[in-house]
Order: sequence, then C-alpha cells, then structure tokens
Amino acid sequence: MFTAEARRRGEKETLMIGSDQDSGVGAQRKLIYEALTEQVIGAAMEVHKALGPGLLESVYEECLCHELHLRGLRFQRQVTVPVIYKGVSLDCGYRLDLIIEDVVILELKCVERVLAIHEAQLLTYLKLLDKPVGFIINFNVPILRQGIVRKVFDSASPRLRGE
Repeated sequence: MFTAEARRRGEKETLMIGSDQDSGVGAQRKLIYEALTEQVIGAAMEVHKALGPGLLESVYEECLCHELHLRGLRFQRQVTVPVIYKGVSLDCGYRLDLIIEDVVILELKCVERVLAIHEAQLLTYLKLLDKPVGFIINFNVPILRQGIVRKVFDSASPRLRGE
C-alpha cells in the first residue's frame, strides 16, 4: 500500500501486477522493494538532516555509506558498469555511486537541479546491470525529498519508466 510517508517523500505510485493479481481484480498499488527503498531514503534523509546542502558529493557518499552500514545494509561503492558489445564486456568508463543489497542503484548528486542527462545516466545503469530500481539523490536542496528521483526497470519488457 502506498504510504503517507512515501507521499511526503515525493514518491509516485506504480501499479505492480503479480501472478495472483493477473485478473486485475484486487490489484494493489505498491512500490517495488518498498521496505528496502524506505530504509535507503531514510538513511539519505538522516545524512541530509545532519549536513544540509552545499558540500561535495564525495562527503555525502562517505556519510551515506556510514549510515547504511549502521542500518545493516550491504552496499558496493563506485561500481564499474561494463558495456557488453558482441559478447565482449568492455570497460567504457561508466562507474555508478552505490548499489545497495544488490538491488537498488543510487546516483548521488550535488547540483542546482537534476537534469534529463542525470536521469538518462541512471536509466542506462539500470538497464546495463539489469537492476529493478534506482534513485538519483540530489543533496543540494533545502528539503531532500525535492532532490529524489526514482526510476524502475522491467527486464521482462525492457522498458524504462519513472515510478
């Protein structure tokens, strides 16, 4: 169920239809990996509350990793994203900020505003790594929920969409 907390953070609803809901009867609105993503956003909000806007991205990354560790979440930092071309894995210089619990991709930003190119970058990472959900978190905002963009990738139908 879509929570008031999720609305407060600015997340949008997405209809998720599971095998027991294929008839369309009783379909519920929920977010993919809602519990995990709530923890991730909570950790980012804790960091933003303590530091505020205006620091370097690397500072927020370091503090967020510490907060994720305190919450018992597994993560990888500065992950190389290979491009598979004609069966060969090529290192084209793509590097994402964080993968949490091998599910959620985080791209951290400290910019005036999130641009379409930032969203395209996240969507590319989701597709190349076949991960279901990702966030852009822009720490350079007075209220963090204004700096959060959530995207979902459905590998069954390789369509990228905002959630």
